Amino acid sequence: MTETPQALYDRHADILDRALTAITERGYWSAYPESPSPRVYGETAAADGRAAFEAYLNGDFPLDQPGSDDRVATESSPFGLPLNVRYPHAGADELVAAASAALPAWRDAGPLARVGVCLEILDRLHRHVFELANAVQFTSGQAFVMAFQAGGAHALDRALEAVAYAYAEMTRHPGTAAWEKSAGKGDPLRMTKTYHVVPRGVALVIGCNTFPTWNSYPGLFASLATGNPVVVKPHPRAVLPLAITVRYAREVLAEAGFDPNLVLLAPEAPGERLASTLALHPAVKIVDFTGSTEYGDWLEANARQAAVYTEKAGLNSVVIDSTDDFAGMCRNLGFTLTLYSGQMCTTSQNILIPAAGIATDQGHKSLDEVAAGIAATVGKLTADPARGVELTGAIVNDGVLARLDEVTKVGTAVLESRTVEHPSLPGAVVRTPTIVRLAADDTEVYGREWFGPISFVIATDSTAHSLQILRATVGAKGALTAAVYSTDAAVLDAAEAAAIDVGVHLSCNLTGGVFVNQSAAFSDFHGSGANPAANAALTDGAYVANRFRIVQSRRHA
Repeated sequence: MTETPQALYDRHADILDRALTAITERGYWSAYPESPSPRVYGETAAADGRAAFEAYLNGDFPLDQPGSDDRVATESSPFGLPLNVRYPHAGADELVAAASAALPAWRDAGPLARVGVCLEILDRLHRHVFELANAVQFTSGQAFVMAFQAGGAHALDRALEAVAYAYAEMTRHPGTAAWEKSAGKGDPLRMTKTYHVVPRGVALVIGCNTFPTWNSYPGLFASLATGNPVVVKPHPRAVLPLAITVRYAREVLAEAGFDPNLVLLAPEAPGERLASTLALHPAVKIVDFTGSTEYGDWLEANARQAAVYTEKAGLNSVVIDSTDDFAGMCRNLGFTLTLYSGQMCTTSQNILIPAAGIATDQGHKSLDEVAAGIAATVGKLTADPARGVELTGAIVNDGVLARLDEVTKVGTAVLESRTVEHPSLPGAVVRTPTIVRLAADDTEVYGREWFGPISFVIATDSTAHSLQILRATVGAKGALTAAVYSTDAAVLDAAEAAAIDVGVHLSCNLTGGVFVNQSAAFSDFHGSGANPAANAALTDGAYVANRFRIVQSRRHA
């Protein structure tokens, strides 16, 4: 079935208009329901999605791409499920050549056509959201509901947000303008000017293991909507979610009359370092990356021919000064540390508390009592394995396990990590969070990121000292989130001033159903680009506007 880009745009114009309104108003709005309930998606949707996912296992992934010279299978599920999906492999030059050849027609189609096709791709992915969620779950280690929400519905929301920003930026200027200037006694000077939205070139998206869709979709769709073909290089341990994405994107592109090579999958063979080869290719003009600080820094320093957007590691911090809801604070922080075993780039690591304790609605609480309250929530959430694993998920890789072993050699354990047997997936690698008490001068420990279910309670001299540490650590290493608990407006103001100075998003007195490590599309910015943890925000005008240029032509009227 072939549909014109105009027809696709018309079909989805209402959702685009709503998204454009949402990014301006910044209130709550979501285009894709986050509940996997059969009342929302239908009685057979979950079973159909699981069956579609299972059909990929132990077989060749159905993707026909140019230049394929072999097949590669590199995934290992944190849940112990054998995957053995084999993906078509091609070299960097072949991928970039195919993408480059597809660019001119996509560029010339114009913003409206491109956005219409992108919206149809999102709609197609949403129809396969259960299939996508299973792929995210079994490659990332997220529990299913989280995989459905973060890897499915919320990822699609973030993609739509990027498309909306792209449309807004591309249409900020008129396509044509009549220019007239008085020339004294003679006829006025008249010109017709045309303004072309010109993409930068081939874009590269380098995916991560933990959130393969959520972190990749904004860059993928921002680049595609602004006219750039996209080569998608998944993390070797999380290929399937992005392979599914590329499959359906290529289907929609072909149906709309465009070269499907506008979106290409680039799985790598073990040890190939394909991401680095692609990132340095002269034709690659945009790079989006989520992952380690070391590699992000390397990309920023070496991919000089490209606009590079990175989200890296940071030291997410919580300052606890006082609270009028001690139980709510402990519940909120305990859930934050437990969710996905802390394997989120937004999870709090450093919890800064005055050594003398804090004032609460339950009276004065010592530092040890505050730490014990948070630990008790973690313990309660993980006590029952059947319920606990639906929050913790599984450990994503051996690096997290190594850090869990390393952290036993520092500080004093407030809560030790436990091994949990998954009740339905015996091969799953599950560990509960650990909380370790440190002194303020243990900067060599808490001054680096310990990605995973590892958090530190740090005894400080005072709240002012806590804020000083936040400024120093976030200023030096960056952070994606910060939080403060206080009943004193002056402390909240001081925390906000510190957050502004070091460029980190701040949450104040979270005690209910909003958590510091979660962000809502169309309202919350993810990352600020104002500290070392990320050089861009997902998403804003700056995130999309540098993916194209305006090239004008002018003629005498």
